[in-house]
Amino acid sequence: MNKEFQKDYRHIHAGGAGFFETRRGLIAVSGGEAVQFLDGLITNDVKTLADGGQMLAAFPNAQGRLLAVIRVQRRGDQFLIETEEATREAVFQNLFRFTYAGDFFVEDLSDNYRYFEIFGPGSLGSGGGLTFEGRSTGYFVPHDKPMPEGPIQISDELYETLRIESGVPKFGVDMDESTIVPELGIDGLISYNKGCYIGQEIIARIHFRGHVAKQLTGLVSDGTIEPGDALKSPEGKPAGRITSVTYSPKLERAIALAYVRNEFLQKGTVLVTGNASVEVTDLPFDV
Repeated sequence: MNKEFQKDYRHIHAGGAGFFETRRGLIAVSGGEAVQFLDGLITNDVKTLADGGQMLAAFPNAQGRLLAVIRVQRRGDQFLIETEEATREAVFQNLFRFTYAGDFFVEDLSDNYRYFEIFGPGSLGSGGGLTFEGRSTGYFVPHDKPMPEGPIQISDELYETLRIESGVPKFGVDMDESTIVPELGIDGLISYNKGCYIGQEIIARIHFRGHVAKQLTGLVSDGTIEPGDALKSPEGKPAGRITSVTYSPKLERAIALAYVRNEFLQKGTVLVTGNASVEVTDLPFDV
């Protein structure tokens, strides 16, 4: 952990602004049957989305397993869908196959914009950009727009630490197509009051029986832990698996994202992996 990392980390946690440039998918959906088709494909209730509003949702397959986590924003009769670059093509293809079935149009706008994620009070202001709110603020801006002024530029290493501290899972690392959507434990991701959608039966069954078998949660440790480490109870019972690890300077401990079995999810539960012990905690981390 070099001095530049430490300086920038302190800047962000002291309330300063920083930005991270990366690639994200941006897909536009429109047409008279856009709400109907989207409601049949994603876990949240598009009918409830007011003009200018946004919501989290997931694309599940027929088995309730994850294809992508998205943010949906309504702009009049158009819906903008934001997702990770790793899931951009899957989202586009999942939508495009319905364009011949009715009044439903899909366009991939990703290559028309640069994407900046802003931590802290910074802003890119106006000028043709598109804003998505969350634990940090995401901006899609035209390619001719300059880099943000004021916020510092965040390195890949610092972004990874901030991502894990914020409890944000990454596709291909903390979630993939084997993940059952409720295992993510993300508030506001699923509506249990809307009509049918692909994968709804399995997702609803898990919800109404009371809980998932395992869920993504946080761990803290004073020892050495690694992604992929298996977790066990002190008595040796299988308890889960670690997916992401970083060191949090503010907590002065190693922190991790992990899937932990339901019986061990209570905050403060102690588990073991290798020669290290870990303690279960809620997401996001208290930093």
